Amino acid sequence: MKTESMARLLTIYINSADHYHGTPLFAAIVHLCHERGIAGATVFRAMEGYGSSGHIHTTRLLELGENLPVRIEIIDTPEQIETILPLLDGMIAQGLVTLSDVQVRQYK
Repeated sequence: MKTESMARLLTIYINSADHYHGTPLFAAIVHLCHERGIAGATVFRAMEGYGSSGHIHTTRLLELGENLPVRIEIIDTPEQIETILPLLDGMIAQGLVTLSDVQVRQYK
């Protein structure tokens, strides 16, 4: 069965070395989403990239391989996404957050 609806996609770009209260930031964000009943959250670890600092982080250089770009995608209704934005403001010290309205096709 297929259902279609509109949703909001929240994308967060941080580094794998970022922490929040001693926990990797990406894990803390996923756990927050789970606790708040958000529909879905997925973490993607990049092979290479750079951000506002201009420093390239890559798996090809052993000394830089532990601080790689991470993308977290979170999807739910616009109302649900709005409830976690203020909480994320207190967790993310450095990074980039984007919001997009998306059409969802869910297959069950």
